[in-house]
Amino acid sequence: MTTIVLTVAGSDPSGGAGIQADLKTFAALGAYGCAVLTSLTAQSTQGVTGVLPVPAAFVREQVETLVADLDVAATKIGMLGTAEVARTVGDLCRSGSLPRVVLDPVMVSTAGSRLLDEDAIEEVRSMLPHVAAITPNLPEAAVLLGLDPEAQAGDVATMRDQALALRGLGAERVLLKGGHLGAEQAHGAVDLDSDAADLGGDAVDVWADADGLTELRTPRVDTPHTHGTGCTLSSAITALVPVRDTWIEAVTDAKDWLTGALEHGRDLAIGHGPGPVHHAWRQHHHP
Repeated sequence: MTTIVLTVAGSDPSGGAGIQADLKTFAALGAYGCAVLTSLTAQSTQGVTGVLPVPAAFVREQVETLVADLDVAATKIGMLGTAEVARTVGDLCRSGSLPRVVLDPVMVSTAGSRLLDEDAIEEVRSMLPHVAAITPNLPEAAVLLGLDPEAQAGDVATMRDQALALRGLGAERVLLKGGHLGAEQAHGAVDLDSDAADLGGDAVDVWADADGLTELRTPRVDTPHTHGTGCTLSSAITALVPVRDTWIEAVTDAKDWLTGALEHGRDLAIGHGPGPVHHAWRQHHHP
């Protein structure tokens, strides 16, 4: 049976992030992807020059029309942009219209462009108890927790604390992504007597759920080509969770796949800024 997964997010015409990255990821991981647009952007690898929101009522109409016909197994929510759209999508989550939601609380692009209105933050925060998992990066976690920007986690111990704090806001499962954390900082944050001490060149994420905390490590890829990494990871989890036995297995497999996509991103040579990851790396490199 075909696994159908949905992305509710903004468009990236450069193809590296947003809806375009989500659909590429779904296809690469064997799922049939469908999409609801929340906004259009004028965007390249060098940044975002304009955003055109889709009216909230039309976002709702897209979702309701789609789910009345397609048997959607899981949903990724990305860029929401405005408070009105965030409120509408939050209502759809609360009503159960969107199944098995992975919320990627997109606020700022890799190039530093703001992608969420200030007055939409509370709407996104109110969604946390009504989704299956959230995947914030360190700055996004700080915003969701109402902290000053300089209070974002600077070590793994603080990441663990903030992942638990996000659970305290109602998030059932949290993947706190440590890509903003330098390898040296991560190494210094770990108890040298623990099994987690040898982080070396690893990238460290923290997974929190009802069973507790787990530190997830993958080799840190030294590359500037990270455009769309967050979108891609959350959509990979969305594609895999319907066909894995547990959430942690889906997350681990998604991270491993993303590591390969990052490693092969340099093969693409797309644009003059930070290029995208290589979503089709398995198909191109493993015939």
